Order: sequence, then structure tokens, then C-alpha cells
Amino acid sequence: MSWADWGLLLAAAYGAGVLNAVAGGGSFLTFPALVTVGVPPIIANATSAVAVTPGYAGSVLGFKEELQALPKALLRGEVLTAVAGGLIGAGLLLVTPQKLFVGLIPWLLALATVLFAAGPWLTRRLQQDAGHHAWRLPGLLLVCVYGGYFNGGLGILLMALYGLVGESRIHTANALKNLNSLVLALASVTAFALAGAVEWRAAAVMMVGTTAGGFWGARWAKKLPSHWVRAVVIATGMAMSLVFFRKVA
Repeated sequence: MSWADWGLLLAAAYGAGVLNAVAGGGSFLTFPALVTVGVPPIIANATSAVAVTPGYAGSVLGFKEELQALPKALLRGEVLTAVAGGLIGAGLLLVTPQKLFVGLIPWLLALATVLFAAGPWLTRRLQQDAGHHAWRLPGLLLVCVYGGYFNGGLGILLMALYGLVGESRIHTANALKNLNSLVLALASVTAFALAGAVEWRAAAVMMVGTTAGGFWGARWAKKLPSHWVRAVVIATGMAMSLVFFRKVA
């Protein structure tokens, strides 16, 4: 690869780290950048997952106060669920043709964006249902399976999920989103590495960018008003959906 290619990968990685911390969807920068510089799609998908992982770590550090305020039992249950989902999703990627799943991606992103946009209204409607929290972990498992298979839009889906189960504190939802993204990414990356599906030179360069972007993105996200963060998430989801609808058209 040329110096311009390496510069593109580094810039895309920094932007992905910021985007993942603020709204999710950083893989929509890293994955296309890898394909653009000539990395085969399946390898690019796995390498993108490796590249964004340190960015999640930086974001978790940025939201440590919010995470420390949560019950340990809640965190333990979500982390174990995220590990299981990440491993299942990675296994599916390694045995399933990517083209099949790519056709579903724009529909999943569009649905997640609508759910997140309707989150406050749905939360009010669900407050009378004391059992709606029961499917928090099953829902998280499904989202993490998606994240282990194709990381693009994971943050949108997680934010939509937390809105639906009644997590009204936007920064707490963001903190949980980053923690579970990190955990499932570590699980899926382990599977990809064992299968030899990672372009490690590109991954190493991009991890530097995502780490820096994730840390600073988390700090910026916490300073933004909640409605701004929601607007960023919704706008990002709409843009992702349109891009992938055009790709599969």
C-alpha cells in the first residue's frame, strides 16, 4: 500500500473512534476504507472489527463514572451476554457467505434508527409493563450476534435497544453501548485471529487512530446536550441506511 493508503486508513480509524463514542457506526468508515485500499471484503470486515476495538476501550475509559454507578450484577450479566453474542456472530461470519448478510444490512439499520427515534415514546408506553426489562438480555444477545458478524451500525442497534428497555439516561446508555461493544469485539476478534482472517499491518495502524478518536469522542459526547446526541445517532443511522441501500440496489 502507498503512503496515501496508510493515511486514508489512519484518518478513517480516527473518525471511526469518534463516531463510535458519540453515536456508533464507526465501521462504516473503517470497512469501506479497507476495501478501497484493496483488502478483500471478508478480510476487511474482520480487520475492521480488530481496528475499532481499542477505540471502544478508550470510550469505556471516558465513561467510567457512568459505569461505576451501575449495579455490578447488571454489568456482569451484560458482559457475559456480549461475549456469547460476539462469538456466535464471528462464527457465522466465518461460515456464511457475506453477500447474503449484506443484503439485510440496510433494512436492519433502518429499523434500528426508527426504533431509536421512537425510543422516548416507546419508553413511556412500556412504563406500565413491569416485565419489559425481561428481554433486555435476550435483545442484547441478538444485537451482539449482529455485532460479531458485521460491526457496522452496532452502536445504533445498542442505543435503540437501551431506549426500548427504558434506559432514559442517554449517557448511561452510551456507556453501556461502549462497554458491550468492547466486550463483543474482543470475543469476535479472538475468533477472527484464530481463523487467520485479519490483515494485521492495516489493523495495527488503524488501532492507533481508533484509540485516540474513541477517547476524545467520549469526552465530547458527555459535553453535548442529550437531544444533540440523539440527533447525531438518528442522522448517522439514516445516512448508513441510505448508503447501504444504494450499495445493494
